[in-house]
Amino acid sequence: MVLDKTAAEVDSGYAWWRLLLTLILGTVACVGNWSVVVLLPTLELEFGTVRGGASLPYTGTMLGFALGGLLMGRLVDRVGIVGPVVVGAFLLSIGYIVAAFTTDIWQFAVISFVIGLGSAAGFAPLISDLSHWFRKYRALAVAFAASGSYLAGAVWPLVVEHFQATQGWRATHIGIGLFLPVVMVPLALLLRRRLQTTAYAEAEALTVAARDELGLKPNVLQAILVVAGFSCCMAMSMPQVHIVAYCGDLGYGVAVGTQIIALMLGLGVVSRLASGALADRIGAGPMLIVGSSMQALALLMYLFFSSKSSLYLISGLFGLFQGGIVPMYAVIIRQFLPPREAGARISLVLTATVLGMACGGLAAGYIFDATGSYRLAFLHGFLWNCVNLALVSWLVLLPRLRRRRSRAIAA
Repeated sequence: MVLDKTAAEVDSGYAWWRLLLTLILGTVACVGNWSVVVLLPTLELEFGTVRGGASLPYTGTMLGFALGGLLMGRLVDRVGIVGPVVVGAFLLSIGYIVAAFTTDIWQFAVISFVIGLGSAAGFAPLISDLSHWFRKYRALAVAFAASGSYLAGAVWPLVVEHFQATQGWRATHIGIGLFLPVVMVPLALLLRRRLQTTAYAEAEALTVAARDELGLKPNVLQAILVVAGFSCCMAMSMPQVHIVAYCGDLGYGVAVGTQIIALMLGLGVVSRLASGALADRIGAGPMLIVGSSMQALALLMYLFFSSKSSLYLISGLFGLFQGGIVPMYAVIIRQFLPPREAGARISLVLTATVLGMACGGLAAGYIFDATGSYRLAFLHGFLWNCVNLALVSWLVLLPRLRRRRSRAIAA
């Protein structure tokens, strides 16, 4: 891997400037994750389908996002961040413009896969790239990089809903397709600089020492994080994917649902940044336990309250509770696993979270079709959350159990 030896060092002023550019780029690129959520009720009417069928484009987007994360994660390890972002901008542009001319829900779902591929450039590759530029404040930096997807969720639904109501969803898609490459490509070019080779060597030594203390082989830890990531996002997807449709079913209207998801994801940004700052003090593992526990509590609250005011309150709390979960997986990977493989390994775990979102969103749609209610869908998400909480708790407690066992043997 050829690295630019004139690049700035870890934790430098340039690293913080790079963090800001990364946040902006992630916010723009992750439009694909959220525009389809706003469109869900419209697609149901436009193409004459049921709720489960209307959820297919979201699933297509998430599957594309998952595959794109894997491919671009490997690419960023080899060539840096510019290539993946430029490719992502091209795919997004083509995807949105072609989507505007679809005439069937299956066509829209297929092209949503392409949109997901493009949006992937704004998540895992950016997180991986930025994680190399920080050591002391790595959790906070990773949280910033991951917050682009949530800022996209706070901003883009309002933009899409406005233009959908005034210009129609097809014209809105064409406009987005023309806008994205104009913004993304120049931002990518501002991230051309690369780290010095010595920064990678120092990071490798630190991860080996941490991994020895944990006592797990790299691929075993990777597998645990994959399952944990999938489980937490099976739970997380229920409110994020279906809250707009849920508000419509309750008679509150799509506009209210759009405001609620914007609130949820806006507070999710606050959660991610606060969790990152706290994780730099207490560790990513304990922070992951706190986030998972609070997300489970919020999901239970949806089972018992459905008034408009309570949905605003619970969704805001849900955003505050769950926003910091996903970035912690990336921090754990950078703490314990080889830094030169960070792009591929972070992308693999984040791909599992995306697949959890895709499967969870689709499952909730079909549960609704089968029962006529979202009650069992919320319960379904809560049970998956319990799986996540069990895994991350065991992972955090493992080093303590090993130390206790070693002391007992020595005694």
